[in-house]
Amino acid sequence: MQTAQPTLILKVSCPATSGIVAAVTTYLAGSGCYISELAQFDDEFTDRFFMRAVFRFNDGSPNDMETLREGFRAVAADFDMRWELLSAAQPTKVLLMVSKFDHCLADLLYRHQKGELNMQITAIVSNHLDLRPMAEREGIRFVYLPVTKDTKSQQEAELMKIVDETGTELVVLARYMQILSDSLCKQLSGRAINIHHSFLPGFKGAKPYHQAFERGVKLIGATAHYVTSDLDEGPIIEQEVQRVDHAYRPDDLVAIGRDTETVALSKAVKYHTEHRVFLNDDRTVIFR
Repeated sequence: MQTAQPTLILKVSCPATSGIVAAVTTYLAGSGCYISELAQFDDEFTDRFFMRAVFRFNDGSPNDMETLREGFRAVAADFDMRWELLSAAQPTKVLLMVSKFDHCLADLLYRHQKGELNMQITAIVSNHLDLRPMAEREGIRFVYLPVTKDTKSQQEAELMKIVDETGTELVVLARYMQILSDSLCKQLSGRAINIHHSFLPGFKGAKPYHQAFERGVKLIGATAHYVTSDLDEGPIIEQEVQRVDHAYRPDDLVAIGRDTETVALSKAVKYHTEHRVFLNDDRTVIFR
């Protein structure tokens, strides 16, 4: 019985022009690969082309990912590509950041335990001790980094030390209630996801559900986005909404909000760890 070939993923973005798909598929086919999934998008506003190919080596072909990568460099150079070649089986190393709210952390841990999220949790970092028992129950390293105005830069340096030591590829702010410095946002550009407890853009800052109540909204939601130095302005990955009416009190909106937050964040993490997300200036392209 032959062993199934590993699934590989190729992500490509480049200036839009003719021949990109032909060049990529011809190279993969010529390298003994079978393409099982191919998604593409041409952004007419930015003149950029995006493509995600899922493929595997044919039986009997040399199963050599590094040779494949080296050979593809010439194709990429011809089209000025930004590209990644990844193994679908390789879990993404993820660091989770929390404060006192536990619903997003609990949801991510549950989905990870059930095999829904292909990630390896490198640590749980918090500026409070409230969720330490949850981390310890799961046998996950818990790091307490309390933040004050005077210690903020020092603690952010400690965070980056953990990120570097563990090889963390993605930082998830699972209701981490601290604003990251501009310097840290730049260091984590494209690899940090935040969940905002509101349907952005709108109702920014403190108590968004209470703001929504005062305005009598009929729709509330949550937004998962990449972290940037512009507070809650990063490229949006996923949004969830829930219809409400005049009978909902602020506490009701908060309770519903917890559900929308967990769903939006888990989907965003899933898309990222499955290498489905492309940054496109201030927006994203996501092949679901």
